[in-house]
Amino acid sequence: MIKLCFIITGLSIGGAETMLYKLLQQLDRTRFLPIVVSLTTKGEIGGGIESMGIPVHALGMRPGVPNLILFSRLVKLLRVLKPDLVHTWMYHADLLGGLAARFAGVGTIAWCIRHSDLSPGQNKRSTLLVMKMCAKFSRWLPQRIVSCSDRARAIHVAAGYCAEKFLLIPNGFDLDKFLPDANARASVREELGLPFNTQLVGLVARYDPQKNHLGFVEAAAEVHRVLPQVHFVLAGTNIVPENSALAQAISRAGLQECFHLLGRRDDIPRLMASLDVLASSSFGEAFPNVLGEAMACGVPCVVTDVGDSAEIVGDTGRVVPPGDMTGLARCLIELLQLSLEQRLALGVRARERIRANYDIGNVVKRYEDFYMQLSSEGI
Repeated sequence: MIKLCFIITGLSIGGAETMLYKLLQQLDRTRFLPIVVSLTTKGEIGGGIESMGIPVHALGMRPGVPNLILFSRLVKLLRVLKPDLVHTWMYHADLLGGLAARFAGVGTIAWCIRHSDLSPGQNKRSTLLVMKMCAKFSRWLPQRIVSCSDRARAIHVAAGYCAEKFLLIPNGFDLDKFLPDANARASVREELGLPFNTQLVGLVARYDPQKNHLGFVEAAAEVHRVLPQVHFVLAGTNIVPENSALAQAISRAGLQECFHLLGRRDDIPRLMASLDVLASSSFGEAFPNVLGEAMACGVPCVVTDVGDSAEIVGDTGRVVPPGDMTGLARCLIELLQLSLEQRLALGVRARERIRANYDIGNVVKRYEDFYMQLSSEGI
């Protein structure tokens, strides 16, 4: 049995954290003994991982604050755990977890890249500094670097990462969990106090400059001028009426009556299945989980061309340049004006695209094969 230690920056709700959770759910426990280390806290996901019988260690580091004492504690923890393989997820874990594993004598170290926008305006200076350090260390610290996105791989190679070490493994989706559901359509509209035939456009993402919620409000205003009956459902961390920047943008656009800010939800499959169209207005993504989740529910997507979004959607939705909110609005209107039969047919194609390319079982097998190969190589 291979003792496999995952080190991740944190375990709050996010794309990387969610994919790690799904991987752990389906990992073959007859061949792998998983352990998880969070540099910060157990967040919202740590308890769920522990409920699978997987140990979770949280070091309590403060984001952006180096702590040599806690770093040395990580080194000591790895010496006690004696993992056969350490797989780190996200920049800070790649750097600190990779170095700690090296100091602890771990022979096999892999990194994971899950970010694709390196522009200074959309990232913290500390994040870019850590990324640049990782680029320098990538030639000698990890044996392999997994990227969930081909676009992310190309961007990081251009930033100085070692090209020969990359392996592409996309995110995966559970088609038994995310699926079309007429009951969800009815119940969500009832929850929102809307008629059954109300068209819903969704945006599911935490509040973050990268996600461009304020740009989405601009696009929604253009949609509203053409289709005033459409409502907009937003969900994610800090997507609440108390978010003054978002609430003020909605108020300035005169859209208070057709916007629904739901905050962080635990019923995302139900919410996704209730939508007519999902939008992604992001400036930067690597491999956005929300696209695969919506498409698995038979919901077509309109997305900005960031990360692998265009590759995920293919010909089952619409793609516009990053920042082009007029184009986003135009494509949303186009899909909303399709006949019900046309939009359902597009949704069927979207679900089949996820089944063919991103089924969670196949993705987990690719991870397992990767870990077995690294272990057998004994690098």
